[in-house]
Amino acid sequence: MKILLPFNKIFKHLVLVLVIAHLGLSCKSLDPSAQLPLAKITSPQSSVNVPLEIPVTTLANLVNQAVPPTIFFEKGMDLGNGIIGDLNFNRNGLIEINPLDSQRMQVIFPVRIQGEVGLKPGGLRNLFQSKIPVDRALTPVFVINPEINPNWSFGIRDFELIDLGGKISLSALGMEIDLSPIIQNEIRSFAREKLVSKRDLINLKPLVDASWEQVGKPIFVEYEGKRMAFSIRPDSVKIKEYLVSGKGYHFDLGLNGQVQIHPGNAVPSRPFPLPKITGNEDPSNHLKITVPLHLAYSELDNMIGEAFEGLSVRVNRKYIFRPSNFRTKPYGEQLGIMMDFVATSLDGKEISGEFFLAGLPVYDKEAGVLAFEKVNFNLESNSSKAKFAASAKRRKIIKQLNQRMKFSLEEALDGSLAGIKERLALQTPMADLKIADLIIFPAGFYPTATGLDIQLQAEGKVEVTWK
Repeated sequence: MKILLPFNKIFKHLVLVLVIAHLGLSCKSLDPSAQLPLAKITSPQSSVNVPLEIPVTTLANLVNQAVPPTIFFEKGMDLGNGIIGDLNFNRNGLIEINPLDSQRMQVIFPVRIQGEVGLKPGGLRNLFQSKIPVDRALTPVFVINPEINPNWSFGIRDFELIDLGGKISLSALGMEIDLSPIIQNEIRSFAREKLVSKRDLINLKPLVDASWEQVGKPIFVEYEGKRMAFSIRPDSVKIKEYLVSGKGYHFDLGLNGQVQIHPGNAVPSRPFPLPKITGNEDPSNHLKITVPLHLAYSELDNMIGEAFEGLSVRVNRKYIFRPSNFRTKPYGEQLGIMMDFVATSLDGKEISGEFFLAGLPVYDKEAGVLAFEKVNFNLESNSSKAKFAASAKRRKIIKQLNQRMKFSLEEALDGSLAGIKERLALQTPMADLKIADLIIFPAGFYPTATGLDIQLQAEGKVEVTWK
């Protein structure tokens, strides 16, 4: 992904604004040498919250893919009343699921029981050595209470067999023996030992890590020939889960973290690890990522110098303005630009001095432009004419500066949309996620001791297509 910020254009327009002020004109209230407190920079954060509702059909597909054909096989199964059996429990069709309320899910699980049963050794067994074959299809109905654990595992908290879904019996010695209660007990015993007792029934961490590996890696940014990257260090992963009757399994999934900057030549190859799961009370759908960029003052100076060194601008019918030796610096919350200037008249007279401009960089969201507020200036020159003009036309000059110091960032911001959308898109076996309604805008400009920090804000929503 590339994010290109047209700083050359911005500062070119900025300096052009200076020359409309009749050689920048003076204001006693602005002291270029003042050491003002710097602005407090907000820590760059990221916040993503996605409401996911896995449809019943998708859940059923996942369950049918996960459950193997053979549920369990036991040789010498004690069926009670002196009966033992070698029985194989196999799937016998598609499993159906249906959420009943916010906690419970009904499962219809068709099975086929095959094998043979007989009597235990001793007693009648000595008279009847043969075993009776068993081949019976049942459709048990049971209710479970699924849950996601803090360690990224899936478990079943409760299991209740509602209906065996058929009857299984056998005839021996002219008697019919009903094995249904025995099979019910075996199913309950199996669920108790193999399902409910194991909170970590299914480890979801590998699937989660694979998805995070795709979207959590650093995103590269390039601006003004400078390459860097940023990534998210998660502070918390939040989940709220509940079933929706007749619809599916709902999750409110949130991730909050800090945005970390990496030099272009020292980018980590893997994303930061995910923490344990905590509760989530946010049902909204939002994506907010702050991308911090830093431009050193020496870089700003070079960019402005390359754009304007040797430039001549006619400021009126008499004078031509030539700026040089640009120096940027912090001026409290404002960005200050100091420059030398020489203004040459038609008759060869020159006025020289230093011009200092300070303004608060802001983003006008409605107009989509970079603008400056609280614009002020100072002129140092041996020319009394220049100083007098500054004093006499101060209000007019400030008004003109405020009107002209607005610069479009549309090209830079539009160019970054595609890269972010591509990186934050996610494809999984059960769903595809993509970023929708994505917008990017500068959220803040912060002159620091070493340069200008620019925070870009990416905002959007997450769309999910279930498979």
